[in-house]
Amino acid sequence: MFEIKRREKMVERALLVGAYTETEEKEDAEDLLNELGELVRTLRVPVIEKLLVFNREPQARLFVGSGKAEEVCERAKELACDVIIWDNELTPAQQRNWENLAGITVIDRQEIILDIFASRAQTREAKIQVDLARMSYSLPRLTRAWSHLGKQGGGIGSKGEGESQLEQDKRKIRGQMDRLKRDLIEVRRNRANQRKDRKRAPVPNVAIVGYTNAGKSSLLRRLTGAEVLVEDALFATLDTTTRKIDLPNKQPLLLTDTVGFIRKLPHQLIESFNATLEEAVMADFLIHLLDASHPRVLEFYDTTMKVLADLGADAKKTITVFNKIDRVEDPLTRAMLRNGHPEALFISVHSGEGLHQLVEQLAGLVAGGSSEVEIRLPHDRADLLARLHREGVVHRTDYGDDVISIRATLPERLREVMAPFCEAK
Repeated sequence: MFEIKRREKMVERALLVGAYTETEEKEDAEDLLNELGELVRTLRVPVIEKLLVFNREPQARLFVGSGKAEEVCERAKELACDVIIWDNELTPAQQRNWENLAGITVIDRQEIILDIFASRAQTREAKIQVDLARMSYSLPRLTRAWSHLGKQGGGIGSKGEGESQLEQDKRKIRGQMDRLKRDLIEVRRNRANQRKDRKRAPVPNVAIVGYTNAGKSSLLRRLTGAEVLVEDALFATLDTTTRKIDLPNKQPLLLTDTVGFIRKLPHQLIESFNATLEEAVMADFLIHLLDASHPRVLEFYDTTMKVLADLGADAKKTITVFNKIDRVEDPLTRAMLRNGHPEALFISVHSGEGLHQLVEQLAGLVAGGSSEVEIRLPHDRADLLARLHREGVVHRTDYGDDVISIRATLPERLREVMAPFCEAK
């Protein structure tokens, strides 16, 4: 794909800058700037300093006033930084103006997140989605990439100036985007077919959702033994992973890990990753996982709930789970979280604290639509007996001359199949 800018060397020293317009927004802006620092470190770029500036109102040319911009550039020069990274979204023109003023690369949060996603994507679907998002972001910024964009030339017998290099490059990118969109439609069709296959042998599915780095992959690995990437970094995994577990009541359950949420996610990625987040929409119920040790955990709760509402998944049965409770040493903080969310579970994937209660609650949700019945199966329907053992809970089995008498607890999905052979208890 087209790169926004060819870098001759790896970035070694980054200056982070964030701006806020209201005094009451300062604390939130500071937290977002710290979050940007975590994102930048995920790319293994050293952060030399973070600057938080007050900006009464956004300016068209440089986002901040010229005086403040000069101060930022001077500070970057003093610290020998080779990149300035803005937490605020910059327009293509503002990025060009900043680079002309500072003489070094200037990017924003969107580009950082896109670079992280590009480095993390593993499956074909995720790679297509990331490429599509990066091209959408790059298209209006092409003038940063080339020095020959203004050159034009007419062909033999032409009646005027030919197509500019910029127009050719933009046309080429749009063609690549159209191809990627077609590829993505095909990938989504395959995903839908896989989902249909799962529904044919219906097993309830729970999607683990939450803010990035809350421990979703760690929880999936702890409960299922799945070999999935676990890393203390933002967006460590982008691809959905589904694994099966057997609950204490012998009910099978599919657990799906989803991409993490984050504030100020680039709109290109919101659109591109709808297919990934569809797992939350299609799930029977959700585990909303939160990092109890983070000072702004309640804001992260609101962020996730807003995304779920946008997806139409906020009405689903949800277990709210606060992870990393072993890191919360302050009893007042623990009490505040428990009082604010009395229905929530408090666990530590690392130590195992509370995991038993979570599994029991999952079993309760799965069994919520279950009923105990007496079943009389013909001997030639051993296939249904095997399915009973696989998807229900068999309490007693008696083999008679004509039929097999069974007492079992049926999940809702088996009621229709077993209806001709059973009587309610």
